Amino acid sequence: MENELFTGTSVPKAYLKLSMPLVFSMVVTLIYNLADTYFVAQTGNTDLVAGVSLGAPVFTLLMAVGNIFAQGGSSLISRYLGAQQTESVRRVSCFCFYSTLVVGVVIGAGMLLIQQPVLALLGADAATWDHAAAYYFWLAVGAPALILSFIHSNLLRAEGMSRESMAGTILGAVVNIILDPVFISVLGLGAAGAAIATIIGYLCCDVFFLGVVLAKSKVLSVHPAHCRAGRNQVVQILTVGIPSAVVNLMQSASMVLTNQFLLPYGNDKIAAMGIVLKVSMIVLLLLTGFAFGGQPLFGYYYGAGDKERFARLLRFCVQFLSAVALVLSAAVFVAAPGLMRLFLDNDGVVRDGALMLRCQVVTMVFVGFVLLMTIVFQSMGKAGASFVLSISRQGVVFVAVLLVGRQLAGYNGILLAQAVADTLTMLGALVLFRTQLQKHGYA
Repeated sequence: MENELFTGTSVPKAYLKLSMPLVFSMVVTLIYNLADTYFVAQTGNTDLVAGVSLGAPVFTLLMAVGNIFAQGGSSLISRYLGAQQTESVRRVSCFCFYSTLVVGVVIGAGMLLIQQPVLALLGADAATWDHAAAYYFWLAVGAPALILSFIHSNLLRAEGMSRESMAGTILGAVVNIILDPVFISVLGLGAAGAAIATIIGYLCCDVFFLGVVLAKSKVLSVHPAHCRAGRNQVVQILTVGIPSAVVNLMQSASMVLTNQFLLPYGNDKIAAMGIVLKVSMIVLLLLTGFAFGGQPLFGYYYGAGDKERFARLLRFCVQFLSAVALVLSAAVFVAAPGLMRLFLDNDGVVRDGALMLRCQVVTMVFVGFVLLMTIVFQSMGKAGASFVLSISRQGVVFVAVLLVGRQLAGYNGILLAQAVADTLTMLGALVLFRTQLQKHGYA
């Protein structure tokens, strides 16, 4: 374990050394997301674009399941490493690996059994049903591989191997980008091709990460003999991991609800929103990368009882993330029409999408703070505070604002719902910051 990085390096330098590989992998993931949307959009079929967009909540749901064990496990492992409990690290990492594999198989099978009602719930109609069904089917088949990929990408970072985590993510994304045009256009598989390329990319990630754990890790394990996590360890994994997963679950629910509310305005609006959500990931993924980059340090410092370095790291992250969010969101806000036209040269979609995109990014500086606070509370094992933030921005607060906004302002109320929800969640995060961190000397 590279303890020197955690204890003998300046806080900003240690943070940047851990976060930059993660951010770089996020950039590659971002390129993949944009390329995936680009290749689908290049077919010129708005029904195909809408069908794939309707499947996005399913993809997010699978991410949520993976994050239960990935975030819960990495948080606990970071604290164990700070306390120098390496045997506990082996048990937790092994438990997370095999539990995720089993859960992935069960969820994939369950998805296939309830495909028809789920597609109806997602908002698929006669024009988009076949596209959405093809995308959904292959995501279900590949669910174990997709879910499993989140485990070691997070656990390796908790051990300090951010570069290896980055390399695996990049490998999967590059494979996906190469296969997308082949499967979607050359072989004419459309939505099914997009999903198959995605699953193959995640399979490559899984194999790479497993090789790194076996060859390089000093504390992580996949040996069945180590799969003996105690009841208290399982509870700690779940109490941190479930709130983390709720973020993705709420994101899925919000996308489904938004698509349902946009459906009366036409499939072009859904297609535009599908592109917008991918483009807004330019800002969101980078902010997530920088926020998550500090997770191993926050967990290590908390486990070691080092309040001074914890507070120093927190102050630096708040300032740094705020600056990054302002610059990125301003750039996307200005370039919104051009970014939309890169994907679909349709005047109506570009006009609608530019407005949607600006509404999505205008409050990203608030989102950065909320993400950071969520990660900090996860790292400390404070499941309650993390859960409150997890169910707010794209959960309870968003749904409430969306319902009120639709009633008061119709279509425009739907578009502004996310910005209003971001603002309200930011206020909640400030309250938690003062009561949970400042009060106890961690800020």
